[in-house]
Amino acid sequence: MGKIAVLGAGAWGTALAITAARAGNEVTIWAREPEVVSAINDKRENSLFLPDVEVPSSIAAVGDYAELEKPDFLLMVAPAQFVRSVAADLSTTLRESVPVVLCSKGIEQSTGKLMSDVMAEVMPKNPLAVLSGPSFAIEAARGLPTAVTIASKYQKLAQSLAQAIGQPTFRPYLSRDVVGAEIGGAVKNVFAIACGVVAGKKLGENARAALITRSLAEMVRFGESRGADPETMVGLSGLGDLILTCSSPLSRNMSLGMALGEGKDIAEIMDNRKTVAEGYHTSEILHRVAAEDKIDMPIARAVYDLLHGDKDVDEVIAELLSRPISKEEMF
Repeated sequence: MGKIAVLGAGAWGTALAITAARAGNEVTIWAREPEVVSAINDKRENSLFLPDVEVPSSIAAVGDYAELEKPDFLLMVAPAQFVRSVAADLSTTLRESVPVVLCSKGIEQSTGKLMSDVMAEVMPKNPLAVLSGPSFAIEAARGLPTAVTIASKYQKLAQSLAQAIGQPTFRPYLSRDVVGAEIGGAVKNVFAIACGVVAGKKLGENARAALITRSLAEMVRFGESRGADPETMVGLSGLGDLILTCSSPLSRNMSLGMALGEGKDIAEIMDNRKTVAEGYHTSEILHRVAAEDKIDMPIARAVYDLLHGDKDVDEVIAELLSRPISKEEMF
């Protein structure tokens, strides 16, 4: 039995805590909301973010960083745009020898930096790993088969983490490509919004399949510009996560796109959401970086125009469909 701390009690943080506990670990989960702390400790549930799932008694919820007692691993599951501030607060209490496992998917909006770059600035002495892959929280929490990538330049760390949380229904695969694992998890959220628009507008399965394939091409281009291995892009944390999040309204990002495709206003959609659709924030910085670095990403640009520009759904679709015919290239 090991000790694992989970920072963030949203749906994915709670699911990871349950997964770690199911593997035999003693788990402490930090939650920002006092009502979530109480619900987990007293009722063994997180009805706010992951309802209808029992939380094992080996999980203790806390509301103070200082109560994350000397873990063997800390899983960082705060929303991407808050990772820097959370890490800065955490750095005053967490030992420098504790490995931090990034489970947050996104690009920092203010700087364009990946989460690993943020952590290198804020907590430079803590060994780092990334956990990413096709994983709906509710399915992982219920013990349905799930496979993920654990990426780290410290392979012994990655192996130790895999042994600590791995089990027949939660299978980790190891990688050294931290940047590739992060990029797949971040940019697929933007493409999921596009696939949601296709579903909301009822454009058909042909269109969705084409969009996923061309989204992968854009993902590979962006990844290569940041030094990622193209092989990672077609693995679990790239293509696997892209397929999942573009295929089901269980995806917060796809459901956002569906609402847009059905004619709803983006401000209204965001106001009525209690959970974060990271693709909304990532689309702005992804568009900016792609433009600055001259990376051809027309689908990402279309999503940006919908969310942050002044174009409507029909206009954006017409522009994509009227692009000049070109050679199909993936790598």
